[in-house]
Amino acid sequence: MADEIDRTRTPMRRKITLDEQALTSRTGLDLPTGLPLEDWQRIGRQIFVISDASAWWLGDWLVYGQNRYPERYQKALDETGLNYQTLRNYAWVARKFEPPARHEGLSIQHHAEVAALPPDMRERWLDRAERFGWSRNKLRQHLKASRAGEPEPEPGPDTLLQFTVEPGKVSRWRQAADVTGSNLGDWISQQLDRAAADEEA
Repeated sequence: MADEIDRTRTPMRRKITLDEQALTSRTGLDLPTGLPLEDWQRIGRQIFVISDASAWWLGDWLVYGQNRYPERYQKALDETGLNYQTLRNYAWVARKFEPPARHEGLSIQHHAEVAALPPDMRERWLDRAERFGWSRNKLRQHLKASRAGEPEPEPGPDTLLQFTVEPGKVSRWRQAADVTGSNLGDWISQQLDRAAADEEA
């Protein structure tokens, strides 16, 4: 049975789709000649969102099968051809976090890091990870420091900015930040500084 969750969180029920200009097959993606840059970027964001969401989908699919078809559950696992332990982990995390408790701006790996904690502590750590733009590894570091008795991180004296962005942008920005070795907050700050310098030039 799933742990108690905060029912005030609204589950995201948007259907995730891929732009009709992108023709997909199991082994490739075909894009039209002369695709505008903006369309190419949007399709990339959509692919990333689908890729990121698929772990949750597999977890939910496994939980559904285990609850309703216990005698066929193992066969379903075998038929996917995916790593058994990975699938078991997806199912475990999906059981721990019903959709209303999941943070759309964080990966399933973020949720896995805190899944063994009591529900209120899980929520607190996920809120912090989302607010500070922590990667999964940064969240793991803060959890380890907390277990060692070090004080939890607090916001610094910097100004806190809050704004709403399209779904998928945060994940895309976080991926770009990871490539540069920066956390999300630092990466956004660097990009804004560059844009401001360009405007001043």
